[in-house]
Amino acid sequence: MAKIKLSSISTNAPKKLDKDKVKAATREILEELDELQNLLYAQHKYSVLLIVQGMDASGKDGVIKNVTGTLNPQGVTVYSFKAPTKDESDHDFLWRVHKQAPAKGMIQVFNRSHYEDILIQRVHKWIDDKTAAKRMNAINDFEKLLAVHNNTQIIKCYLHVSHEAQQQRLVERTEDPRKMWKYNEQDIQESKLWDKYMDAYEDAINNCNYIPWLIVPADQNWYKEYLVALTLRDTLKALNMKYPRLKK
Repeated sequence: MAKIKLSSISTNAPKKLDKDKVKAATREILEELDELQNLLYAQHKYSVLLIVQGMDASGKDGVIKNVTGTLNPQGVTVYSFKAPTKDESDHDFLWRVHKQAPAKGMIQVFNRSHYEDILIQRVHKWIDDKTAAKRMNAINDFEKLLAVHNNTQIIKCYLHVSHEAQQQRLVERTEDPRKMWKYNEQDIQESKLWDKYMDAYEDAINNCNYIPWLIVPADQNWYKEYLVALTLRDTLKALNMKYPRLKK
């Protein structure tokens, strides 16, 4: 399998696409997802783990809100991974993650995920390359465990935003009153480490690939949301789910 090089992948939607038509298609997909989620919950055979990764200001919150926000909240949970607590740090790095894995019938969304343990930790040299390699092996095993032993459909999305778009969005957080609450000085500092993050992401994408990644061009929100919604819809449709019937 050819190695993925992020710099060779566009962060923009194909020019031939019509924005209004794509947004209309997204609305239709979301209507389909409503029924598919009901099937998932009722059949109680499969679960879905939607992993949303990306740099600061790549639009993780927006895509989660706009793709899963119309679904039945009884069947969707979102978990955002922050810096580990003292108790979490006293365990292996996947301990806190496994506790958030989806139960059958559920869609679980990770806003950031276990991949932070081979991204930010590696960029800041809190772990060395040898440890990172061991963790990547563990991640492959963990995702295989969920897929094989709990029928978990794992969708891994890397929101591929350009450095220029990221910086523009970070500036907007200092100027737009509706976005100021998102401002974090640390995001500016992390943006300066862009090249190191791209190296870390490429390594994660190329080595943690038991479940393949979806590279989502993220400079335009309408296209990003369409791709994630489409992938979720197609994943659920492929399961050929049926409603349970009464036994006669």
